[in-house]
Amino acid sequence: MTVDAHHHVWDLSVRDQDWITGPELQPLRRDFTLADLVPLAAAASVDRTVLVQTVTVPEETPEFLALAAGHDLVAGVVGWTDLTRPDVADELARLRELPGGRYLKGIRHQVQGEPDPEWLLRPDVRRGLAAVADAGLVYDLLVLPHQLPASVRAAAALPGLTFVLDHLGKPSPAAGAPEPWASDIRALGELPNTVCKVSGLVTEMDRSLWGGTSWPLAPLRPWWDTALDAFGPGRLMFGSDWPVCTVAATYAQVSYLAGALAIDLGPDERDAFFEGTATRVYDL
Repeated sequence: MTVDAHHHVWDLSVRDQDWITGPELQPLRRDFTLADLVPLAAAASVDRTVLVQTVTVPEETPEFLALAAGHDLVAGVVGWTDLTRPDVADELARLRELPGGRYLKGIRHQVQGEPDPEWLLRPDVRRGLAAVADAGLVYDLLVLPHQLPASVRAAAALPGLTFVLDHLGKPSPAAGAPEPWASDIRALGELPNTVCKVSGLVTEMDRSLWGGTSWPLAPLRPWWDTALDAFGPGRLMFGSDWPVCTVAATYAQVSYLAGALAIDLGPDERDAFFEGTATRVYDL
């Protein structure tokens, strides 16, 4: 069986997803629920998932925890809280005490939207990250390539915190493994407290590479090869990034592409990529 280590849900009648703008993302401007995901996950032999935050509002995380408590599919939640608040440790403890609080496995912030490329190195953020580590949680890195150097420094400064890089740091859609992204990925992978999700790649890829119904495995391979070299098969994990992936590929296509990329891994390595690493890192 498989763990999908990265997906989202939202209900636009509860709150807007203000990041969904422009014609390219227009298909995402509707509700996406666990009921929508269940048959897709079952068809791909996915039996457990990690539900990841989408917006920086405090109300979303308790809602996600309640969803996890009420549904067998969701085995863990990566939520959001303001890392810069002075009482962040108390807030994390409060979240753990809510209904479904035991499903809280990590915290994430949309660092990709921060104008300061070294936001992760701010003293107040560092204090918040230390509180995440003290709570026994992991931290999901949602960054752009120019923010990877700060990510490396933050991970090096906090060896007790596991950093999970989402979407390989969103590499450029240019062909091959562009620099300095590839070097920064290798620097991050040199740190033992880092893990990488193979997720979100189809949405970063140049759409002109899609040929009708054909699946563009070749353009993704340099990104995969770089991540595999940097982290090794034991620190990579599969994530669908559903429903965001649907602007470029179906859930089934994303699952197929992940399997095709990992085709040369040994049986134990494939098990780690599709299940073991996520189970271990997120304590599922």
